[in-house]
Amino acid sequence: MATDPVCGMRVGDDAPLRVTWREITYRFCSELCRNLFAAEPARYLAASATAGSERRRVAYFSMEIAIDPAFPTYCGGLGILAGDTLRSCADLGVPAVGVTLLYREGYFRQRLDADGSQSEEPSPWHPEEKLRLLPAVATLRLGGRDVAVRAWEYRLAGALGGVPVLLLDTDIDGNAAEDRRLTRRLYDGDGRGRLAQEAILGIGGLRILRALGHKSIARYHMNEGHAALLALELLAEAQGTRGTWDFGALRTRCVFTTHTPVPAGHDRFDYGCAADLLGETVDLEVLRMLGGPEELSMTLLGLNVSGYVNGVAKRHGEVSRGMFPDHTIHAITNGVHPVTWAAPPLARLFDRHMPEWRADAFAFRSAFRIPRDELRAAHAEAKRILLERVERATGARLDPAALTIGFARRATPYKRADLVLRDPDRLRAIAKERGPLQLVFAGKAHPRDEGGKELIRKILRLGRRLAGAVPVVYLPEYDMELARILVAGVDLWLNTPRKPLEASGTSGMKAALNGVPSLSVLDGWWLEGHIEGVTGWSIGSREPREGDDAQDAEELYAKLEREILPRFRGPPDSWSDVMRSSIALNGSYFNTQRMVQQYVAEAYAPVSAL
Repeated sequence: MATDPVCGMRVGDDAPLRVTWREITYRFCSELCRNLFAAEPARYLAASATAGSERRRVAYFSMEIAIDPAFPTYCGGLGILAGDTLRSCADLGVPAVGVTLLYREGYFRQRLDADGSQSEEPSPWHPEEKLRLLPAVATLRLGGRDVAVRAWEYRLAGALGGVPVLLLDTDIDGNAAEDRRLTRRLYDGDGRGRLAQEAILGIGGLRILRALGHKSIARYHMNEGHAALLALELLAEAQGTRGTWDFGALRTRCVFTTHTPVPAGHDRFDYGCAADLLGETVDLEVLRMLGGPEELSMTLLGLNVSGYVNGVAKRHGEVSRGMFPDHTIHAITNGVHPVTWAAPPLARLFDRHMPEWRADAFAFRSAFRIPRDELRAAHAEAKRILLERVERATGARLDPAALTIGFARRATPYKRADLVLRDPDRLRAIAKERGPLQLVFAGKAHPRDEGGKELIRKILRLGRRLAGAVPVVYLPEYDMELARILVAGVDLWLNTPRKPLEASGTSGMKAALNGVPSLSVLDGWWLEGHIEGVTGWSIGSREPREGDDAQDAEELYAKLEREILPRFRGPPDSWSDVMRSSIALNGSYFNTQRMVQQYVAEAYAPVSAL
């Protein structure tokens, strides 16, 4: 009888393997964590009910983290991913701590008038009622003034413990009025205000960690370039003890994830502004050396200081290597947190037929065993919840028997939310000949994105042209709570970005987890998750070149007319098979449990060997 080298169990011909995948993955993470952190994760978890700050070994910095649907501390996919990542760290026992900003006024509340014109207003909340104020204050110099920073704590609970999230706040008596406003609203202000926010996140965040006793952190994970200034603080700390700049040691400690191939997603700042704001806080010569010669690129800074860099899907890794050819960029495909995103009717179904799914996402592989009629019933309940929400929000009463197509993303032109409406007459004819269909849209435009705001108005204008034939609704105030309802309640998830600008696209993963197949451009995660007619349908080729709008729209209509609607209207078991495949094949892989395991194995544990 032998011992299995992965799970440590004794196996042999006379001893059937009784270890579960949950045990294997936990032991896998335990072994890596033991090598990296010099102790069993369980020891950290035992202390997590108390502070346990000295036990945290991974610090995860993100400009936004969706920690709770009631807290407007995020605006979109970056923050949702950050929250899901930290939840899975808690599930797997990875001793992490999250760092972000507080945002007392949130991102913004979206208001749409009858024509679809968007207006914004603050989304205030009261951290005093929800969070614990921590007994530590750090100070940094910004623009010639001392700015005090404090932290509030929220603890994300998981199957094997908890992960604290620190939310940084400058709204403190003694700070100048303009400094007190720096952490009030997400992505607020001009270039100077944005750089100040990023200095608070990176430098202030690291100083707060030190003040709270987090002195043994081994890896600093920057979720996008917003936190990259923390590297200058780490260098300054090391120079204080060694007397020299140790860039090699710095790179063993930093991990950097880039999220977007869109140039506007890579923050850049004028060095004059940086000198005026940060001149008393960082070494400007080193900053220019690491951040680029002409202007401060936060992405370039993150790339230059990190020993491990990754994109968020295989194609995105390829695109990122093309954008930054002088750097080694890996790929770890994003995922979603199953317990967070499974709709209640689906979660109850999973509990009956796959009871281990909450702790072991690989259990979704057995979704093929779910009775088709039970899956249809669970989806019908999720659809009913969505249609009731639509009626409350818009007054429109949609048809529960119609093919309901969902599209919910940030409203910006390159995501092409209007592609499905490019030819209203064609869409009307398809609905008449193949059966009723209806479209549910949602998504906020950035307050300064006039193209995105016009896109919302255009969708509602085209929707009015389809009145009486194809209902079109646009739900305002797209947030985490509405997303949960949408991804489970529609019948088909639509995604039509202009290639190759989709880094990953986690909304389709959330839909798949709930048995909702995708109709999507072959970009981002869909290149990995797509099996034609099995997990959903494609638009365009697998080539990375940009698609033609007219050609993509024609293929979209053709798939709806000849494949999707006939299957939806055909024998119920045929559509149910696509739903089961989406759960089994995509839900079992595109989850943050697998993703965090990859970060532990590829980014956190082996960095010191680079």
